Amino acid sequence: MDWRERFYCGELSQTQAGKEVLLMGWVDAIRDHGKLLFIHMRDVRGIVQVVFNPETSADCYRKASSLKEEYVVEVRGEVAARERGTENPNLETGGVEVLARDLSILSRAKPLPFQISEKAMVYGEEVQTGPEHVDEEIRLRYRYLDLRRPSMQEILLKRNEIYKCIRQYLDQLQFIEVETPFLTKSTPEGARDYLVPSRVHQGRFYALPQSPQLFKQILMMSGMDRYYQIARCFRDEDLRPNRQPEFTQLDLEASFIDEEFLYEFIEELAVRMFSVGGIDLPRPFPRITYEEAMTRYGTDRPDLRFGMAFQDATDILELTGYKVFRKIIQAGGLIKGFCVRGQAKNLSKNILQNEYTLKIVPSFGGQGMTWMKVLDGKLESNIVQFFTLTEQQALIGRFRAQEGDVLMMIADTSPETVHRVLSDLRLHVAHRLGLVQEGRFSPLWVTHFPLFELKDGVLSSRHHPFTMPDRVDFDPQNKDECLELHSRAYDLVVNGEELGGGSIRIHDTDTQKKIFHALGLGPAEAEEKFGFFLRALEYGAPPHGGLALGIDRVVAMILGAASIRDVIAFPKNRRALCPLSRAPSPVDQSQLGELGLFKGSEGPLPRRHGTIPVPMGASGPAGVQLERISEEEVRHVAKLARLKITKAEARTYQKELNAVLEHFATLQELDTEGIEPMSHVLDMKNVWRDDRPGKSKKTDSMLQNAPEKESAYFKVPRILEG
Repeated sequence: MDWRERFYCGELSQTQAGKEVLLMGWVDAIRDHGKLLFIHMRDVRGIVQVVFNPETSADCYRKASSLKEEYVVEVRGEVAARERGTENPNLETGGVEVLARDLSILSRAKPLPFQISEKAMVYGEEVQTGPEHVDEEIRLRYRYLDLRRPSMQEILLKRNEIYKCIRQYLDQLQFIEVETPFLTKSTPEGARDYLVPSRVHQGRFYALPQSPQLFKQILMMSGMDRYYQIARCFRDEDLRPNRQPEFTQLDLEASFIDEEFLYEFIEELAVRMFSVGGIDLPRPFPRITYEEAMTRYGTDRPDLRFGMAFQDATDILELTGYKVFRKIIQAGGLIKGFCVRGQAKNLSKNILQNEYTLKIVPSFGGQGMTWMKVLDGKLESNIVQFFTLTEQQALIGRFRAQEGDVLMMIADTSPETVHRVLSDLRLHVAHRLGLVQEGRFSPLWVTHFPLFELKDGVLSSRHHPFTMPDRVDFDPQNKDECLELHSRAYDLVVNGEELGGGSIRIHDTDTQKKIFHALGLGPAEAEEKFGFFLRALEYGAPPHGGLALGIDRVVAMILGAASIRDVIAFPKNRRALCPLSRAPSPVDQSQLGELGLFKGSEGPLPRRHGTIPVPMGASGPAGVQLERISEEEVRHVAKLARLKITKAEARTYQKELNAVLEHFATLQELDTEGIEPMSHVLDMKNVWRDDRPGKSKKTDSMLQNAPEKESAYFKVPRILEG
């Protein structure tokens, strides 16, 4: 193979006209004109048209007649400028073609499960292909074919450019790239670990790192000063659209610095990374505290591409004649809302009342919504008569409302519910009305997060237990005081998505012990989990801090990918399975024996994945893989069943269903050899009621809790349309 002579298809141009070239690649598409045969030939650099003419080389033309899509070929020929009017603007090389004189078929391809070509051979043709036209599960199963698409290869090439950009800039700032271990100690970091059993030390396990957190801090204690790593991390958690069980993050740490160093440095890095995708991020990035973000937007990752910040109307309506609001305020509740500028014509009374108030807001977990329009300088709504003119004018002033604006308000005895519902409502309205400007990017820093939070009545770290508090003179035994502490932590948010976060770290032993004490970790437990780290702190640790950026999320945002799975070469699907390799999969019993993962004759542990614990020696039904049910799956089934459930209810169902699976996994397998299949214990037959529904004395009591009733009947939604 004369690889030294090779030219890449996408690099040919008219400057090479008349030159002989050797091309190697895949047949992208074929067009047979009878006397001439054309193919698009593709490699990683692009596509070029190749022409086979029987008058030039009959043998070459004969071979070309047997070509199929995705055959791997070697072509030798002459570059020629295409005749005027035959150029193809769909191709970078559309002004030239290669006149083939020799063809070798290097390997053949079976019929394809889906079309790979994304380029039209003739200008004006429509090509209905691309990742969005093929089922994702099939794409992942045949990932080697999917990655042949020019659009997918372009993503990986751009990702490589972003990596080069990162390394170049960090090298200028004297950051040193250091690799940290994959096989490490299991430590509590907020998600479940993937465990790796040890053959040498049976009964003990390594953990795959959720992040290199402790090791990068130890590198600072080692005097390395500035460290970075494009690190692989692993978290065994319930999946969401933008999560993967294994992912890549840019991990950074620096000594003798404060937040300002990180803000300035990360902003410049982000600007450079986004410029690879032709995006100009505005600087400086605004900063808001966690409390301000929650108060004004109801989320710690607000989307600032549009307005509609929340306004509190509780004080205005404290003495209102509207009883619903007055009861909520008297119960310590909250009334907040936002103003939708100039959308009164697009938000009709029917939409506001029958869609948002009765359907959309309840689906977000709210009891309902209050709306008002500003028309002719006054407020208009179905309940405006309950508010005095003074209250109406105060509302207009508070929301800075103008003619044609719409006010949307949520009232509830739970401030958390008000903020959560308003946050979802704000995003829904913005996307529905097209208020989110395409191509706009709004980065910001969210700072001063709470140091602790309550989970089931117990203090836990909001970030991780190595985050420096805003003050160190606190009593770790005083839960209320601990909950008032803020952390020196920060998140980078762009367009409503958290791209990364970090903090200034604790660098003295006393403060670290106080944090552990507040978290309920006694000296023995702290030593067991973090002993090696605590000993390192005792030998002189510099002030230091860092941050991690989720590379998959960043690249997906820069390149406009619909999912992070599209920017990962070999991702897992939504059930944490690899359709290509079929991992995770059962392993041979002898391997389990070497690892000490079964007892005597009881056989190996049940073949399962997920995170439900199984006692040593317990065995589930043979050949059954028990998968952990995710919250997303619970909500999906509820949706199919036309049920509305809250997030709390979904989590409860998830917990109970997984408890059933956990119990199922502990049951011993029944021996069914030689047992005849059973039929139903009763004969199956249709049974129709003979009676007819009618009015009875019990009807009223039966219907008293019905959502809607009419003429002694339950009123139910129509499911099947005629």
